[in-house]
Amino acid sequence: MPRPPLLTGPAGPPGPTAQAAGAARPGRTLARYRPRLAALAAGALPVLAFPAPGVAALAWVALVPGLLLMRAAPGAREAAVRGWWFGAGFILTGMSWLTRSIGPGLPLLAVVFGALQAGVGVAVWRLLRPPLTVRRALLAPVVVAAVWLTTEYARSWHALGGPWALLGATQWQHPAVLALASAGGIWLVSAAVVAVNTAVAVALTAVDPRPRAVAALFAAAVLAAGPLLFALRPAPPAAPADGPGPGPAEVRIALVQPGIVDEPEARFEASARATAALVGRPPVDLVVWGESSTTADLDRDPATLARLRALSAATGAELLAGEDARKSDGRISKDAVLVSPDGVVDRYRKIRLVPFGEYIPLRPVLGWVAGVSRAAGENRAPGTDQHLLPAVDRSGRALPIGTLICFESAFPDMARTAARAGARVIVYQSSTSTFQRSWAPEQHVSLAAIRAAETGRPVVQASLTGVSAAFDAQGRELARLGTDGTGALVVRLPLTAPDAATWYDRVGDVVPLTAVLVTAGAAAVAVAGRRRERRGPGAS
Repeated sequence: MPRPPLLTGPAGPPGPTAQAAGAARPGRTLARYRPRLAALAAGALPVLAFPAPGVAALAWVALVPGLLLMRAAPGAREAAVRGWWFGAGFILTGMSWLTRSIGPGLPLLAVVFGALQAGVGVAVWRLLRPPLTVRRALLAPVVVAAVWLTTEYARSWHALGGPWALLGATQWQHPAVLALASAGGIWLVSAAVVAVNTAVAVALTAVDPRPRAVAALFAAAVLAAGPLLFALRPAPPAAPADGPGPGPAEVRIALVQPGIVDEPEARFEASARATAALVGRPPVDLVVWGESSTTADLDRDPATLARLRALSAATGAELLAGEDARKSDGRISKDAVLVSPDGVVDRYRKIRLVPFGEYIPLRPVLGWVAGVSRAAGENRAPGTDQHLLPAVDRSGRALPIGTLICFESAFPDMARTAARAGARVIVYQSSTSTFQRSWAPEQHVSLAAIRAAETGRPVVQASLTGVSAAFDAQGRELARLGTDGTGALVVRLPLTAPDAATWYDRVGDVVPLTAVLVTAGAAAVAVAGRRRERRGPGAS
């Protein structure tokens, strides 16, 4: 039999209680989303510390508004949601220039990567909510920095897009702070920035003066660590003076920047003219062209190769060209090709391709993105072997170079591999022409400074449309040619000794791996605490 209705009689208008509940519901919804939207906006604030806004000092306090919103959450779950929204705002703003290549995929990217910051929200809520004790004032900067660093390390995996917009990159113009990178890579700089932000949040919210004082001292110690290391640790040892020995003490490198030239043939000619203009000027040891400076397959195009050989002979220097060509197997690859007057010396094929820019992950599923953006129409073929190119200087002395291409400057491990293999100079070939008049060129060149500080090697970047620049072994900028410049930028680079090695060269990614362990330990302690709370005080 059918069940009788629970209510009998005609339906009437809702009573006062129902009306009040209905009226309160939109208010409750608005109250819930107001702090989340504030967290989304707060996520954009740290981006101002990155190039091109470049307010580097802001990085040390820019996280504080977001941390305070997470701390004020009514529970751990809401704190996680606010951390997620904060992370989404950070990615959406910091990588807004990606809209040109992935179009509507950027909000999806922000949502996915923003979710990684949920753990930061939980850590902040557990450690910063009142009452703040001295113990938690000491633990909070360490644990929150570890959780943040774990998220940076996770999204730095190439399959997830690579390490872009890491907080440590905000300090690229400050070699004294980058001294931390020589010890623990960019990871240690990021950890320092987050730790100081967390300590500032503690100092602002603690009622007891003791945790406030502890947090202030902690922040001061972290801020002083980089400059102190820079002052106490000597610069990477210089190479011996010219003469008998393993190689030159300095080199002169020409970075060729043709500017915005759309047609491949015209781009090649512009690079050739800038190179030919070097003849008759003080000699150089190496000429570096940008990524994709030729679309000819130099293994099958003798005429183009002959042009490059002639330019090498005329300048008296080997020439590193950027080849973006369809090979004999029908696939397109991006190669750095070292050319001498005698022909091709060696080549390096780009290993880590740009997601969506040079290949589309899961193309059968996501291939539609190419129809609504500038995403890759077909996948490039990646290389498999990272090795040094055996360049020589104008006197014929060995000048092994660690050559990497564009996006690969974002990866600390690749520059470290080149340094450990004996690279005297790390060379990046780049093209950011798709992202002109955005923050991308300045963000990109900043990574070269960080790689220099990490490895204790001079680093140069030659870009088709800028920024082309050179940095010494401590990450100090020596010369640059901006996005509005063209021609050949010639820079004299002091070299470090072939066997010089920074701490980061020796120990690698110890800092992020330690952060992962600290994060796992903190999570285990939190889970155990929740279980004890559920069992109650009388449970055994």
